[in-house]
Amino acid sequence: METTRPFFDYLKKFIDLSEKEFNDLLFPVIRVRQFAKKTIVTEAGKVENYFNFILKGLARKYYKRYKGSPEEINTQISMENHIILSQESFHSRLPSEYTIETIEPTTFASIQFDDLEKLYLHSAKMEHLGRLVITYTMVIKDRWQMNHVRMTARERFIDFVTKNPVLLQRVPQKYLASFLNIKPETFSRFKHMVKNHLTGTSKL
Repeated sequence: METTRPFFDYLKKFIDLSEKEFNDLLFPVIRVRQFAKKTIVTEAGKVENYFNFILKGLARKYYKRYKGSPEEINTQISMENHIILSQESFHSRLPSEYTIETIEPTTFASIQFDDLEKLYLHSAKMEHLGRLVITYTMVIKDRWQMNHVRMTARERFIDFVTKNPVLLQRVPQKYLASFLNIKPETFSRFKHMVKNHLTGTSKL
């Protein structure tokens, strides 16, 4: 239980969940999976079989701009206490358009698709919890996509750094620039601007 307690604490934000319910219903189907840095967890072209909660580490989700392209477009960068999976593939059971790769050594609390379906059949409360979590993640995704449209590059950068300052230190700059849809040279300029702001030599 202690290893997966962050997952329990996360789920309690959505529903009144007791430790007994977690231990009796969820804990038996949770698989704690550990991956080294820069390991492919979900491969594009294959069906996503796992719902993943990050217990420790960092992971990113990306797609190639076109088949055979070396350019990777990052659509999600997540750290501890966040969910990451190829949602469309997981729910549709069709091959994933995305690749999920660890950025740091990473530990997941994962639930396999078949196990989750059985859990839903067994417990209406767990099905309700699953629906709440899925809805929440979709709302977050839509909100992020809307910000991409509404905000300027500078506004996206400032918003991201304000909400996720630790990721600026932990995530390679090229991944963040892609994620924020900002040219690498512009990202470097914004990062320098933030550094100067923190030292009191300039304003944001």
